[in-house]
Amino acid sequence: MGSLLLRLFLGLLFAVFGLLNYWGNVSYNPITGENQRVALTPEQEIALGQQGRQEIVAQMGGLHPSRELQAYVNQVGQRVLQQSQAAQSPYPFDFSLIDDPATINAFALPGGQIFVTTGLLKALDAESQLAGVLGHEIGHVVARHGAEHLAKQQLGAMLVNAIGVATSDDGRSGQQAAVIAQAVNQLVSLNYSRQDELESDRLGFEFMTEADYNPEGILELMQIFESAEAGGSPPEFLSTHPNPGNRITLLEETIQEAYPNGIPAQLIEGEEEFSQTVDSKLS
Repeated sequence: MGSLLLRLFLGLLFAVFGLLNYWGNVSYNPITGENQRVALTPEQEIALGQQGRQEIVAQMGGLHPSRELQAYVNQVGQRVLQQSQAAQSPYPFDFSLIDDPATINAFALPGGQIFVTTGLLKALDAESQLAGVLGHEIGHVVARHGAEHLAKQQLGAMLVNAIGVATSDDGRSGQQAAVIAQAVNQLVSLNYSRQDELESDRLGFEFMTEADYNPEGILELMQIFESAEAGGSPPEFLSTHPNPGNRITLLEETIQEAYPNGIPAQLIEGEEEFSQTVDSKLS
């Protein structure tokens, strides 16, 4: 009886600690202007992203062997980054091309590791569209969406750990169950929320236009995704980045508000540059 009470007390203690840890970790994000509940420091996010990079690359078939394509993707990403307010973030961004022609997707790890698949790159036809993709993913990183999810997962893991301690006679088995539950929790929470997606759309628009890219690129990007979905082949991007439903309308309104007199002709579309660099390598 005494052992059971001790386990219940320890379980309650872990649960209370998890709740206090989650609600007590508030950090101000100077780029988004939001107060966020995040447990990781930017340095820890960077370390996490760098550790996860190798695993992601191995799981998805490796990097594309073309140095020219890798350099091009990184060049566009760095332009969007360095010429926008995203450059104020503490993250050392890296943009990589995954050799996966069957998957249409792009994604980011906390800390600035951003990936585009060859399947997505092949679906595009302008540099401004690529800038829209990378700006959107930069938005997820600087808005710390991954860190926010991890904070929630940490809370979930602490609660699961509390249950494990309370119901197990073997302390190690309870710890093992908590570790497994935490790993599962991480996988389940990979999908972004509607709010995350809309915020990254807005940030991506701001970043790419600050870098002098034509904002219609991000609009065309979403139209490409919706056309693929309507054709019966929904891209993986819409699985990991749930479609808010009215994002095209909202992007059109954003463009109209930013450019009431029309989009300036000098903004970059980059169709010829994109075709010369990408088409010959992925044909």
